[in-house]
Amino acid sequence: MNSLIKYLFFLLFLIPCISFSQQEVITPAGQKVSQNPNATWKPVNVESTDKIHSAIIPHLELPKTKSSDEIIHHKGYILSYNQIFHVANWVAYELTSEETNAVVERTNHFIPDPLLKAGSATNADYKGSGYDRGHLAPAADMAFSEQTMFESFYLSNMTPQNPSFNRGIWKKLEEQVRQWAIDDKTVYIVTGTVLKKGLPTIGSDRITVPLLFYKVILDYEEPEIKGIGFIIPNEGSQEMLQHFAVTIDSVERLTGNDFFYQLPDDEENVIEKTIDLNKWSWKVTKTHTKK
Repeated sequence: MNSLIKYLFFLLFLIPCISFSQQEVITPAGQKVSQNPNATWKPVNVESTDKIHSAIIPHLELPKTKSSDEIIHHKGYILSYNQIFHVANWVAYELTSEETNAVVERTNHFIPDPLLKAGSATNADYKGSGYDRGHLAPAADMAFSEQTMFESFYLSNMTPQNPSFNRGIWKKLEEQVRQWAIDDKTVYIVTGTVLKKGLPTIGSDRITVPLLFYKVILDYEEPEIKGIGFIIPNEGSQEMLQHFAVTIDSVERLTGNDFFYQLPDDEENVIEKTIDLNKWSWKVTKTHTKK
């Protein structure tokens, strides 16, 4: 029964996003296709991002949202916290190739966020729940200073994640995004939860357990400016990451957020309506660790 309920929730969230979204993708074979409402695919002509030229845009990673939820600025990331569901809506940050070099070790020191106006989750909420305290802004992305590593373990940055998800497909995606930061010099990342009334909760503080997580990534460095999104259920998976790749437009329709809205409109439209899987490297190598 629990599996059936999860599946129904999954369909409820994804049908508006995928089945009716006219998503455009460039396949590994180089063919441009879009998805019809009946989930079949057809060839299309899409605009190239090759003529887009990058510019300096402060806080390009920040999304525009309609909610009035609390926004918290930490050194390594910015967070939108939802006091109704007691988890973050999203975290956003810029990750450079230099920042992927770890200078501090993982702390595993989970503590409440001192900047939250109201209390966040506690460690007691997770104890015995069967869920991991799963990072939205990964600790490995924040290992470039003691302060950023420390702040990555604020419980406001945690969500209840199925262990097979947190230690499996989600970890793979985090490692892949770090590799893209190395390959492409700088990437802009927004990671978040898909929240809706009726989701399960844990602990006395009723911390919501998301059924879906997402990431959107923008590479705004020439010569290959590009964007990509991912929507992944909170459960283990043996699928390749490409299986969960979607357009940024699809994630916007699912969440109601406007990602990378500071881009010129014509650039934003081209970047967010298409993903070219060939422009992204799908290999991960070990990064150098500084002491």
